[in-house]
Amino acid sequence: MARFSPLRFIAVRPYIVSLFIVVILTVWLGVGMLNADDSAPPNSAEPIPLAKVAFRTFVAESTHQTLELYGRTAPNKQARLGAEIAGTVVALQVQKGDVVTKGQAIALIDKGDLEIQLQRAEAMRKVREQEYKAAQSLKSKGLQGEVAFTNAEANLVEAKAIVSNAKRALANTQVLAPFAGVIDHLFVERGDFVAIGDPVATLLDLSKIVIEADVSERHIQNLRLNQPAQVRFIGDEQTTGTVRYISRVSSTSTNTFPIEVELPNPQQRIPAGISTEVALNLKEQLAIKITPAMLALNEAGDLGVKTLVDERVKFIAIKLVKAEQDGVWLTGLGKQVDIITTGQGFVRDGDPVLAVRQQ
Repeated sequence: MARFSPLRFIAVRPYIVSLFIVVILTVWLGVGMLNADDSAPPNSAEPIPLAKVAFRTFVAESTHQTLELYGRTAPNKQARLGAEIAGTVVALQVQKGDVVTKGQAIALIDKGDLEIQLQRAEAMRKVREQEYKAAQSLKSKGLQGEVAFTNAEANLVEAKAIVSNAKRALANTQVLAPFAGVIDHLFVERGDFVAIGDPVATLLDLSKIVIEADVSERHIQNLRLNQPAQVRFIGDEQTTGTVRYISRVSSTSTNTFPIEVELPNPQQRIPAGISTEVALNLKEQLAIKITPAMLALNEAGDLGVKTLVDERVKFIAIKLVKAEQDGVWLTGLGKQVDIITTGQGFVRDGDPVLAVRQQ
């Protein structure tokens, strides 16, 4: 009779091994779940402690939105003086950089025979005046016709025009300053020949300085003439000017409107062409001033603050009015609001909190 071998029995029937392993695992998992139920604490639903935050009550104040612009200084007036008569420059009465008064001579042009032409024109005018008086006397006596009298009158008018032109030509031999200012550039030297219209000098009026800047179409309607403007120069020197010009037509390339801010320039100390910063107040509105540390972002990336309403966190998106060195002014928060000042980084919109008023 053959001898029974357990190993051979298992090798012929391997499913028995698999069934045995499954039974062992099932028993082991069941025992583990029973132990877990036995070790579970009797009261597992303990409340989560509330986050503690500090808050302050802010009251809105009336303030202005500030528009900051960058510009450059320019002269109050600028003129490029030219020759009004052809001739040789016989003298320059000024040098580049000189301060001149209104009507002061800058350059002299050769008079030629203009003085003699004026004398001849005045002599001819006297003759025409005598002829006119004689024709007028004869006409009153009925001894001269209307045509002869009219010719005498026309000749007198022509003679007066010739005298006026001769005087103007003689006066144009002097290039005069049309206003007080500084000679910025001289285009001629003594001995140069100039034709009518050739440039002679550039004259600047720096008694007042004009700052030229550009305003976007979004803000142009909030500006008004003569409103004050705070001006800051390089080196943090500050002064106050007024808006003297607002363009009503925008630039086609930038969609901005040119404006001019005027400010006094004693002793013509401020030169033209330097960079400046201009601050203009726009419309007045209610806003709350806070420190930048109180600002936060919500899940959508909106900038705002976390406020406290009925012991719960409420995120409110805000709009920046203006920024100062010690804080920022925000609108969109109403007339009064409780803002979380400490711990806002650990709470979210809608969370209940334990709030403590900050002194």
